[in-house]
Amino acid sequence: MMKKTTQFMLSAVATMIALSGTSAFAEEQADGINIGGAVRVNYGYKDYNEASKDKGGDLTFDMAALKFNGKKGDWGLAAEYRFTSDTNYIKYGYAFYDIDPNWQLQFGINKVPFGNAEFISNSFWFGLPYYLGFEDDHDVGVKATFEKDAWHTDLAFYKNPEYGPSENKRYATDLYTGTINGTEYNNEETNQVNVRQSYTFEHNSGFTTLGGSAQFGQIYNSKTGNNGDRYAVAVHLDSSFNDWNLQLQALQYEYDAADAEDPNKIGVSVVSWQYEIASKGQSYSANIAKTFNTDWGSVKCYNDFGLMTPDVDDDDYDNSLQNVTGCAIAAGPTYTMVDFIMGKNMTFSTANNDHVGLPEMGDDWDKRVNINFGYYF
Repeated sequence: MMKKTTQFMLSAVATMIALSGTSAFAEEQADGINIGGAVRVNYGYKDYNEASKDKGGDLTFDMAALKFNGKKGDWGLAAEYRFTSDTNYIKYGYAFYDIDPNWQLQFGINKVPFGNAEFISNSFWFGLPYYLGFEDDHDVGVKATFEKDAWHTDLAFYKNPEYGPSENKRYATDLYTGTINGTEYNNEETNQVNVRQSYTFEHNSGFTTLGGSAQFGQIYNSKTGNNGDRYAVAVHLDSSFNDWNLQLQALQYEYDAADAEDPNKIGVSVVSWQYEIASKGQSYSANIAKTFNTDWGSVKCYNDFGLMTPDVDDDDYDNSLQNVTGCAIAAGPTYTMVDFIMGKNMTFSTANNDHVGLPEMGDDWDKRVNINFGYYF
């Protein structure tokens, strides 16, 4: 069941800060291959699970990761592979070419340019858009990145996700082919185009980045051979002042699958699980963080809030909410994230609502505590 796989989901999310992908331009990197990675353990306590409460939570092996970055002249590569207790999968793997100091091309499994440039979250748990397929996604295609002065532009085409549509062992959320709760899905993502534009204002003690993103693609029905379509658009802000940071994002999306059994919902999969989301809706994110620097490292404390509002024909569909309050502690090669997660009608963080934006079972906020400790090399 999903709750057994939640621990595995955490392994996908855990290294998002310390193991982020190659920056847009790598012209200052020396020739050669750099190898890094991480080993992590995880403690989880679910207030809504009697077994977890009786045991005082669980401490388990989370994941190990290997990361490769290399460059020779204007050509380079970047890859990351992850291992958990019950599976393994690739996060990204691509070659890149620096055309000039401003332009870079990436070929392979690279990060989809949509939404806030890095993440629309501070926490180990990611933001709500991750569970809809719109945060830290990586697909197979080609991306061109332009950066000059305050302007940053991304243009990309993706033929398909990194794994097939019936595979659920993947890092980020993609459409799923299979049966979920009695509904059959035969959907495949294909032929996706992304455009993202941002501009950064520098000001005293910080910066503010404003941006907009658009994504368009097809949904192929492998049973009927017909194509549907999908789109998403977002506006986003990332602003830092002194040691404070504010992230805001508003997102509109729609999955219009051909020959759907129920056009109000669609199936997705991520990290060894599959669930359903409303096929159309909005997602709003508001995150605030404060960093405290010390002699031995730093502590960043944050609150990440996400709201999803379904926009389908069935009035029984309900909002989904997620709030994460926590602190990230960096000391030497270690990175520890302590999170208090509250979920309402939200997959992975509630007892009875394994979906996003569908009719809610009950009317409660569920709560859990998660502590993830990692050693990075």
